[in-house]
Amino acid sequence: MNDEQNNRGGFSMIADIEGDFFELVNSDTPKEVPILAVRNLVLFPGVVTPILIGRESSIALVRKAERKHLTIGVLCQRDPDVDSPEKDDLYSFGVYAKVIKQLQLPNGSLTAIVQGMGRMVLNDITGTSPYLTGSVEAVPELMPEKRDREFKTGMSDLRQLTNEYVSKNEEIPDEAMFALRNIENDVMALNFTCSNMPFNIKEKMMLLGVETVKERMFGVMKILNREINLQNLKQDIRNKTREDIDEQQRNYFLQQQIKNLQAEIGNGENSAEKQELLKKAQKKKWPEEVMKAFLKEADKLDNQNPQSPEFNIQLTYLQTLVGLPWGEYTTDDLNLKRAKRILDRDHYGMEKVKERILEYMAVLSMRGDLKSPILCLYGPPGVGKTSLGKSIAAAMKRKYVRISLGGLHDEAEIRGHRRTYIGAMPGRIIKSIQKAGSSNPVFILDEIDKVTQATHNGDPASALLEVLDPEQNSAFHDNYLDVDYDLSKVLFIATANNLSTIPPALLDRMEVIEVSGYITEEKIEIARRHLIPRELENTGMNMLTPKPTLNKAAIEKIVEQYTRESGVRQLEKQVNKAMRKLAYRWVMGTDNPSEGSDQGAQPIKITPAEIEDLLGKPPFYRDIYQGNDYAGVVTGLAWTSVGGEILFIETSLSKGKGAKLTLTGNLGDVMKESAIIALEYVKAHIGKLGVDYRIFDNWNIHIHVPEGATPKDGPSAGITIATSIASAITQRKVRKNTAMTGEITLRGKVLPVGGIKEKILAAKRAGISDIVMCRENEKDILEIPDIYLKGVTFHYVESVDDVWQFALTDDMVRNPVTFDIPADDKGEKE
Repeated sequence: MNDEQNNRGGFSMIADIEGDFFELVNSDTPKEVPILAVRNLVLFPGVVTPILIGRESSIALVRKAERKHLTIGVLCQRDPDVDSPEKDDLYSFGVYAKVIKQLQLPNGSLTAIVQGMGRMVLNDITGTSPYLTGSVEAVPELMPEKRDREFKTGMSDLRQLTNEYVSKNEEIPDEAMFALRNIENDVMALNFTCSNMPFNIKEKMMLLGVETVKERMFGVMKILNREINLQNLKQDIRNKTREDIDEQQRNYFLQQQIKNLQAEIGNGENSAEKQELLKKAQKKKWPEEVMKAFLKEADKLDNQNPQSPEFNIQLTYLQTLVGLPWGEYTTDDLNLKRAKRILDRDHYGMEKVKERILEYMAVLSMRGDLKSPILCLYGPPGVGKTSLGKSIAAAMKRKYVRISLGGLHDEAEIRGHRRTYIGAMPGRIIKSIQKAGSSNPVFILDEIDKVTQATHNGDPASALLEVLDPEQNSAFHDNYLDVDYDLSKVLFIATANNLSTIPPALLDRMEVIEVSGYITEEKIEIARRHLIPRELENTGMNMLTPKPTLNKAAIEKIVEQYTRESGVRQLEKQVNKAMRKLAYRWVMGTDNPSEGSDQGAQPIKITPAEIEDLLGKPPFYRDIYQGNDYAGVVTGLAWTSVGGEILFIETSLSKGKGAKLTLTGNLGDVMKESAIIALEYVKAHIGKLGVDYRIFDNWNIHIHVPEGATPKDGPSAGITIATSIASAITQRKVRKNTAMTGEITLRGKVLPVGGIKEKILAAKRAGISDIVMCRENEKDILEIPDIYLKGVTFHYVESVDDVWQFALTDDMVRNPVTFDIPADDKGEKE
């Protein structure tokens, strides 16, 4: 049974005489009293009320208190479901009380008539058996003066408000108003109203705890005004929905009434969907402002019909909110040795990228918290920029997500659509975070250089500024969510093939790392470690025992003569083609011993000689060194998107009026300017070569770079062209097995150039043993592994004179050309 206020037998009574009231509230206040814990009841000073007693301990307390005329303390429980309350389960404010009488009801239950006395506060529980006892302290309250006109006027208004409230509330019997009219003492009437009006427990405890009676009066008037307004509102709603209806319309009437109630006061019974959302929301680690926004939006479900489209739109939005991993992060594995092992296992080369990731992990392990870098890997297609993201995620044990930005033309794809639009949804950034299930994934933004420029749908590149700015992405605002989301822990890795198409503001926010194309040696190693085992598995050839093998020379032939690329995509296709051909032959029996043969399966070893049989005639050939038998032919070094190449600069002189320079070979503007500068330098310093300057007045110069179908450009052929011109006009041989690269100025100074690693390897493949380059390029040589430098000697120069001194020998070519120069009349007279 529950201890609670007994409303069935009538309303609480109150002391009859004013003098008795003041004597009652100021009577003896012991420091320790028995405690009667009650449910759903707040007793005020002077009020007499029946209490239904159910607990055995409470029955014992009531009987002893009546028998020995003990003063007890009456305190209300915070949670009515607690059977054995302790100090924290009770409100601290209560009243002293006396048990006037106890009544044994026919059903065996006990009812106690209890009268409230002065206020008290509970300090501590001092005993629990046979009933609760506590240490308490009296709390006197300030009474109004007898001539306080404000209090008297307020009480008059309070009586009227109470009368109006009782008349409007059908749940309160009319006897309450009759009892209130018979109470002349204003303080007693106030306490009677506080105790008997159907306010909630927290409000009654607030009224009991105020320091002055006048303040309590104002508090009751405020509550009564609010309740009267609600009663008027209910009546208005009833009037709106009241009409002559038949039995078939009854259900509609009830639903409409509920809907109007919810629309006016915003409070209704929660649906199953909302209950599920609220349950999930309790487990979320989201910020307080997001929680407030969620609860506000969740309350809107109460005002909507579950069958309406708006309900489903609102429900989808709320499900998106609770579906995001707010504050949920995977634990990073910061073991650098393990991470390096995984990165090296999955990708050969790419040392700069690996080093940057390991640096980030090292700092993260020392600080424990760090904003993720925004990396941009740029380089030619097929070098593994995108697949590197998976390896980084595996190395750090993070989730991996990827979106392709190629052709993206709508800003809403990044920031999401506003919910006012039909079919609105979050942007791809938020959807990918939701898919990852954590707020710190490795996030690949693929092909960021191919984002469409600004259109009538907005500028996607500008929308990416907020995503990729470490100072802003901690509060990324998606239009659909309409709340901020923290992206600062996400490791963004963008990939691009061309930096020139990326807006400068976006490029400035990223840490750009170049991923250069693979050289032949690296491609051979990648094929051996990754491509061949993968294609053996893809074609089923790995089931053979022993497995087919390709030696290094065969792989090199595929790389050199069957592919022309920076990456390894075409190489993978050629390896797959070779394996398919082997699988076909094996199944057809060409390479498979006949059934019943005594010989076991012979290993399939693919050599360079067998490559043409599998792949056909090679479409590409590498240039090789052609010797130094011809004057004016010098070997240069060039960088291309598919690796390094050697090229030949050819210069010849033809008799003519002079001062004519012809350039052929599909040269770009920069390379043409290099040729002009080289010729002007040779003219200005012709004396150093021992040649008459008048040669330029009678002989035209033609400079040609073979393979005219291939565009060529860049300044790095400057010293090569200058040496070619010098060799042509002097007919001196160029040092054997020598190649060169470097830009020149009009003063003859040699400037550094790029692509050194690729150029060195191209020179080695062509049989070059000596390379001439700018002294400032020496720092680039020091960064290249020694294995790539073996067999090559480097000669560092600072001027064209240094180049000529090393490259031009004293030997003349076979059958040198003699350049006839007409006699100068003026010179002969002199």
